[in-house]
Amino acid sequence: MTHFEWDKVPTEVLSDTISRKVITGEKAMVAQVFIAKDGIVPLHHHESEQITYILKGALHFKLEGREVTVHAGEVLHIPSNVPHEAVALEDTIDLDIFSPIRPDWLDGSDAYLRRK
Repeated sequence: MTHFEWDKVPTEVLSDTISRKVITGEKAMVAQVFIAKDGIVPLHHHESEQITYILKGALHFKLEGREVTVHAGEVLHIPSNVPHEAVALEDTIDLDIFSPIRPDWLDGSDAYLRRK
């Protein structure tokens, strides 16, 4: 068992508009993602199944030929390998849960998020 406190998890700054805190286990990971208004998560896909819970703000997603806006208190499930992108309609905090873990987030090879 490992106990975490979000306030003690280091914040990783990825760009001028995106930062995150990541906690990982052996087979799943969870991240608080902070996206400033108009911040863009570019089109990408990954093996991991993703569950996104919006804690504050709103994200507008494009995936599977559809668009959906997810607001605070709402959850979006993104299946494995589905290309998706998002834009923050306001300052947003989301909680992303991934299984399996995202090695690109752990080794820094997630270049699509690291734009300056």
